[in-house]
Amino acid sequence: MPEITTAPRVVVVGDALIDVLQDSEASREFPGGAALNVAVGLAVLGVPTTLIAMVGDDADGAVIRAFLNQYGVQLIATPGPLGSSRAVSDRTDGEPRYFFNDAAKARRIEFGAVERAALDAARLVVVSCFPFDDTAQTEAFMACVTDPEQRLVIDPNPRAGMLRDGPRFVRNFEALAARSLLVKVGDEDADLLYDSTLDELRARLVAAGAGTVLATAGRLGASVVVGLNNLVSVPIYELDGPIVDTMGAGDATLAASVCSIVRGGVPQDAAAWQVLLVDAMLTAAATCRHEGALLRRP
Repeated sequence: MPEITTAPRVVVVGDALIDVLQDSEASREFPGGAALNVAVGLAVLGVPTTLIAMVGDDADGAVIRAFLNQYGVQLIATPGPLGSSRAVSDRTDGEPRYFFNDAAKARRIEFGAVERAALDAARLVVVSCFPFDDTAQTEAFMACVTDPEQRLVIDPNPRAGMLRDGPRFVRNFEALAARSLLVKVGDEDADLLYDSTLDELRARLVAAGAGTVLATAGRLGASVVVGLNNLVSVPIYELDGPIVDTMGAGDATLAASVCSIVRGGVPQDAAAWQVLLVDAMLTAAATCRHEGALLRRP
């Protein structure tokens, strides 16, 4: 059983898996998953971090554990009865197509005494790629998070291959979003969950009670809306060198944003939000210039 320290930490809840990248030339494997990427990214940025995720007692699970240990991320693992999750990104035809194994489709996180203690002690709780279409899991998670308006950061990050009930996912996600400190959404979330534009999704979340919504729009950069009318936008950050892989851009953006909040508090005005967004876009740009989703800084 992992030892829970009393030092303030960020706890990330969600998925951990093996990413398999296939193209016409080769197949490569990396530890991944949105929550794992955010947790490791925070650790790279110097933030003490714990990951709560389902990890199997198998060879893939050993790879995931070794990778987290390499970056100093504490793991609290729910055993995977079907083994560890795998996600295959097939890029042979250009745009990636994703396929998930049975373990990923049946992922489940248990919230026992160790998990509750870690969540209760956390400076911030970040949830990414969580099965919000499982109401029992969602309710179990929320029962462990006190003061969500001050501590909870949500990135829905749905995956079509793991999404069982879209309307239920939306209902449970929006219920949490209305009680959170920060919600991050992307254009892919708007398309998959809502069949809408990112602007429409951002407006919907604000109308539903979300206080602060950070929206990422790929090549169009990022924006944050605080309250009903305060919108701050920044473009993507231009760096030398080609873009190699965009897979970790959103996770890098989230990790950098959470790091800024941990170190400087929640921005209190437009200028401070712009500083946070510029730094997040810089981190995402550096990450995209390497294969895989490991957070990078220039």
